[in-house]
Amino acid sequence: MVAQLDYVRLAHTLPPRLLRFFARYPPTVRSAASQQGAATFVQTSINTPSAIPHANGEESTMESTLAPSDSPNPFKPHKHPETGRWHDPVFSLRRQADLVKMAKANGVEELLPYTIKGSNEGRKRREDHGLRIKGTGVGQRVKGKAWERTMKNRLGQRKQAMLGMPAMVQQWKQLGHGRGWKKFPR
Repeated sequence: MVAQLDYVRLAHTLPPRLLRFFARYPPTVRSAASQQGAATFVQTSINTPSAIPHANGEESTMESTLAPSDSPNPFKPHKHPETGRWHDPVFSLRRQADLVKMAKANGVEELLPYTIKGSNEGRKRREDHGLRIKGTGVGQRVKGKAWERTMKNRLGQRKQAMLGMPAMVQQWKQLGHGRGWKKFPR
């Protein structure tokens, strides 16, 4: 009973979009007790007809929760069992990302179905594939622009010229301030 009150309290703090999502796609939870509590939190918070007592006086329970095979993941395409045709995901990648951000901000991201937009999935993808930028592998170099590729050589030449500058100034003065000077810059 205490857990159900916690779920109801949590449901009142969630944004309406998340409430509608959880009402339409109740979270699949590992244990039966927590599954019943999670469903109660969604049903009670939205006041759906299934939470209202029936005419015969019985209240609806969570036994009508759909199994994952009955309700496909709304974030993935699925094949219709009778026609064999593929149906697009209910939520686009942009809307999936919005739902994941809202759920993460409210601390209920783990209740969402699997999506490639989940924060854990992004970390796992980065670990598996790395940055995937050309030139960042072992022994590779990023191509860069022409001025970036030649900068190291130019800076080296400039440094050598600056180190030789005192001797050049001395030679300039000895020749009479430019008379007979052969090293004019181009």
